[in-house]
Amino acid sequence: MKPIFQYIILEIIKLKKKKEKLPSKQFEEEMKDAKVEFTHLISDSFLILLGILSAGFGLKGFLLPNMFIDGGVIGISLIIAELTKIPLSVLIFAVNLPFIILGVSSISREFALKSIIAITLLAVTVHFMPFPIITEDKLLIAVFGGFFLGLGIGLAIRGGSVIDGTEVLAVFVSRKISLTIGDVILILNILIFGVAAYVFTIEISLYAMLTYLAASKTVDFVVSGIEEYVGVTIISDKNEEIRLAIIEKLGRGCTIYFGKRGQSLEEIEVVYTLVTRLELAKLYTEIDKIDEDAFIIMHSIKDAKGGMIKKRPLK
Repeated sequence: MKPIFQYIILEIIKLKKKKEKLPSKQFEEEMKDAKVEFTHLISDSFLILLGILSAGFGLKGFLLPNMFIDGGVIGISLIIAELTKIPLSVLIFAVNLPFIILGVSSISREFALKSIIAITLLAVTVHFMPFPIITEDKLLIAVFGGFFLGLGIGLAIRGGSVIDGTEVLAVFVSRKISLTIGDVILILNILIFGVAAYVFTIEISLYAMLTYLAASKTVDFVVSGIEEYVGVTIISDKNEEIRLAIIEKLGRGCTIYFGKRGQSLEEIEVVYTLVTRLELAKLYTEIDKIDEDAFIIMHSIKDAKGGMIKKRPLK
């Protein structure tokens, strides 16, 4: 971290300590937490900005000039823009807004705020920033338009936000009915492609499916192949603090396994938890606050049933 940032953080916490008369140990802990949060904020913001630029390039450099569409909220916005002539930049914000409001209760306020900022910046980018038209070849438009759009969506997710609110709706609906997140997204996109076939042509709808396939696979690749849920195994000497952080800060459940280290045969406790990929950024932040050297193993989970995963809102 650059010295200027360290100085700013130190001065803010010194002011808080002076105001609240924090004990020295608590001051050091808050200083460490503030550094971790600030570092993650900078990293997340950088990923989100890259995602916005990539999505804007995919839209204006490939899809928009050739009347191609994608799935999700972006696809809905493109269809409405064609029918009503309302600027796409306005629709991207307006169509996403209900999903982000839903995200306040189903994900968290922090997530919703970051998403609103990201979506607003995407709308501004699409409206004002010029991008060159790359090609008129339909196959290249579908594949690479989907690739850059998916890259942008994936980077935004890595930064702890979304620029397409479809996943927020899917997380919410999957907790109310027996459908998985993947099922909800699939049903929504089938409806979008059906409308596209009626409004445009069947050919454009078929190319839209190809665009969506390229985008969705790119999103999965950017977030390390993660599906709807992620199983996270954490090995640390501070396992109790991590356990409490998962329960209190994220509102998630966890399981403690007892094991032994391979070399020393020392007994250890292993923390295992299940989160959605939208929570990964927050989980990393909380773990780094406690133990930056914690050993973390992740694997994708198609879906989960029971326990706390669908009973409590994300935090």
